[in-house]
This record gives sequence, C-alpha cells and structure tokens, in this order.
Amino acid sequence: MAIHIYLDESGDLGWQFDCPPGRGGSSRYLVIAALVTSPEKDGVTERCIRGLYRSRGWSPAREKKWSEMTRTGRNAFTEAALAIANNHPEISYHAIVVEKCNVQNHIRADANKLYNYMTRLLLLDVMAAHDRVTFVPDPRSIKVQSGNSLHDYLQTELWFTKSVETVLETNPRDSKHCRNLQFVDMLAGVVAAKYEQGITDHWNILCSKISSKRLFFTR
Repeated sequence: MAIHIYLDESGDLGWQFDCPPGRGGSSRYLVIAALVTSPEKDGVTERCIRGLYRSRGWSPAREKKWSEMTRTGRNAFTEAALAIANNHPEISYHAIVVEKCNVQNHIRADANKLYNYMTRLLLLDVMAAHDRVTFVPDPRSIKVQSGNSLHDYLQTELWFTKSVETVLETNPRDSKHCRNLQFVDMLAGVVAAKYEQGITDHWNILCSKISSKRLFFTR
C-alpha cells in the first residue's frame, strides 16, 4: 500500500520578535502542512488548483500564493478543499503549528532540528501505516544544513522507532511546477491565518478536516 505526501510551510524560523512580522520581525508561528493522498487520487487536488486558476483568471505561468490571494479566491479554495475531503476519504490534510516565542534558546540554535522534529510528529504515524511513501517537499522551503537530513531522519525513525519496513522515497519539487504543492501552500495559509493574524473564517470551514497538532503553546 502506497501513499504520496506533499509538504510545505507558512512562516519562518527567525527569532526577531521585537518588530512586527514582515516589517523587520519574524513570524510568531511556524506552520507545516501536508497533503496525504493515495496514488490513484493524486490528480484530484491537482485538478482543483487548475480549476481555481481557470475560474479566477490567474496566469498559469505564475504560481499563486495564499498570501497574494483575494478573499474571494481564498473562499473558493476553502470550499473546494472541503468538498474534496468530504468526497475522497483517501485524501487527508495535516498540519502542525509551533508558537515560536516559547521555543527554548538551545533549540533555536539549530532550527533545522526543530523543523525535522515537527515533520516527524506530523507524519511519522501516517507514513508507518504504508509500505511505500513518496514524499514531496518544496526545495525552496526552509533550507536544511544537509539536503538529505530530513529524509534520513524519517527513514531511520520508521525502521528503528516504529519497527516497520516502510520505504521512503523523497522527491523534492519546486512548487511553481507542482499543483499539489500549491494546494499545500494554500492549506498552510488557512492554518497560519488563524494563528498569525487571528483570521478564522477559512479555518472554521476546514478545521474539522485537518488533523492538527500544536507545539510550545502555553494556552
């Protein structure tokens, strides 16, 4: 039994909290989101994004990010994502959020390990339930010190911690050439808007379909 997993994030791993985010300051939250789908249903979310480009009049030559979308465009994505989750049980949405201001200093010194650990908490159990996993992160995402560190970490955890024979294949793709990664960018945007900006409209619609976890929250 095989699955495909697409991974992207919203936010950054900076630690400058004395200025507003985007104006000299870092994001207060980091969201990692994932789309999990069977190989047979891989095209469902891809067609969703292609449909959004057509209906919204977006240029297919330029990737449309959640941060650039109008409210009506965000509404269209959220409703489409909800319909997919309702109609296709082989497709699931996952997210993990860290409240960065509560992360201890010794962890901040190696943000790569925090990112990898968050990804493990988010996906390891999902991966362990399958024989083969095709893992597709965006290589433009937060850079790691070693290009293979996340892959090696997850494969080791699967074999030694979970004691499963799951084979992990990691195929980074640039999101501008991958509609499913664009779907995940928008999914991460739904979650990030709730935490970073307190905008809950789209989260309230989709939250029941997102398996979510939180780290370093004090409330």
